[in-house]
Amino acid sequence: MNRTTSRTAILVAGVLLLLGYAVSGMGMTGHMTGHMVAVAVAAPLLAFGLIGSTLDPARRWPRAVTPMAMMMLELVAVWSWHLPALRRAADTLPLLAAAEHLTFLAAGLLLWSAAIHAPNRAAGIGALLLTSMHMTLLGVLIGLAPRPLYASGMAGHHHTAPFGLDVLADQQLGGVVMLVIGGLSYLLGGLALLAGLLKAEPETAP
Repeated sequence: MNRTTSRTAILVAGVLLLLGYAVSGMGMTGHMTGHMVAVAVAAPLLAFGLIGSTLDPARRWPRAVTPMAMMMLELVAVWSWHLPALRRAADTLPLLAAAEHLTFLAAGLLLWSAAIHAPNRAAGIGALLLTSMHMTLLGVLIGLAPRPLYASGMAGHHHTAPFGLDVLADQQLGGVVMLVIGGLSYLLGGLALLAGLLKAEPETAP
């Protein structure tokens, strides 16, 4: 399989994952799973699949799409959308919910694209590792909260928690999903870039 075919397959995989986004209607756990699929699984697949194309964000706007700037953008997006008031609003307004999903996907795509293309590999590695840290922290805060943070927004039948969980247990499981999928994806991405950097150094040494 040549490089072009491989990237096409990766791009298709990313799109198919997005089509499976309907799971996000299953309580807080499903909501978190859908977001993590978009930002930490589909986004890197799309970023790798778009390398070299005219739709590659970091190639089109290299001065704006930088690792640390995109890391901050994703941090603001992720933490803002999980503020209880905004979370409840998105659960009651379909257009706001759509904007939330698109924000997660766009922020993830921009960050992964910036990290992949960073002239300074250390900046790309640092941005992914910092994202892993803040994703893990938010997941822990949500999972360890002593009371439901999003109860009113998840009360309708469309947001019924999976596995017969009550509201607090559903929220706790959602926090675990975030720290496992989100934290692990960015950690592995950062480590993969670090491995590539360490491998390249001996080859370029005089």
